[in-house]
Amino acid sequence: MTKGIGIDIIEVSRIKGMMDKYGEKFFKRILTDKEIAYCRSYEMNAEVHFAGRFASKEAYSKAIGTGISKNFGWKDIEILNDERGKPYIHHTKETEYSNLHFEISISHTKDYGCAVVICEPQSEDKG
Repeated sequence: MTKGIGIDIIEVSRIKGMMDKYGEKFFKRILTDKEIAYCRSYEMNAEVHFAGRFASKEAYSKAIGTGISKNFGWKDIEILNDERGKPYIHHTKETEYSNLHFEISISHTKDYGCAVVICEPQSEDKG
């Protein structure tokens, strides 16, 4: 049973503008060190991957129904990839949402980053 669905889309040019204006401060405010390293590993188009991570966190906040707020901060989760490259959500601290199961899909083009997050109760057979 689905508890929530969140989706977000962002223009890569908006992320690029924030990168140019605020530099490292922008990244450190919203991303973990692992997320920053992942995005920077794509030297030729890092901004596309930063946009995907940004959209992912926005989509997560919508799936749990809070938005970015005092109940959910940018670094409460990090978007990582498994050994096959599939993205997943890792909770960096224990919250009321940590016991839920999340599925995430991220997509991007040179112009847009998009993410969808589905939130559902943790089932017995899901780790």
